[in-house]
Amino acid sequence: MLTRFLKLAASAAIVVPLLATAGFAAGGGGGGEAPTCPAGKVYDQKTKKCVDAQRGAVDDDSLYAAGRSLAEQGRYGEAIVILGLAEDKTDPRILNYLGYSHRKAGRINVGLGYYQEALRQDPNYTLVREYMGEAYLQQGNVEAAREQLSEIEKRCGMGCQEYALLARQIEDYLKG
Repeated sequence: MLTRFLKLAASAAIVVPLLATAGFAAGGGGGGEAPTCPAGKVYDQKTKKCVDAQRGAVDDDSLYAAGRSLAEQGRYGEAIVILGLAEDKTDPRILNYLGYSHRKAGRINVGLGYYQEALRQDPNYTLVREYMGEAYLQQGNVEAAREQLSEIEKRCGMGCQEYALLARQIEDYLKG
């Protein structure tokens, strides 16, 4: 019993720091939080400091991380500004969080436009499909939300997080 405990403790000591590092390194749908910078600044992942938020001042990965963090904090206007500075206007991650920020700020149709463009760039981006399904539910379009749920299932099955989240949203919506 003690040997098993020691093995688990040793594994945790190795895995937890790796997970924390992986969170900052990830750039896909997941990833870690960008460090918080004062308004008008963005964290530059290369220089590891806050710099002025302006086009060309930092790379798109840094802009994505900062914009995503702002969006998840409910600071949608700031997220839109930061994400709008990206050089690559076709990056599905950036398009996704522009859609998310506009949708959460009440501009559902604008958000849907960004989601559709993100899916044109990467039809397999299931997080976009999950958010798009939520947008359709906000409009009362359960059938369109179910279509996105079906597309998620085709790409990652019923066991993936995006499937579970959208399925729950649809179920809650139908319950009223």
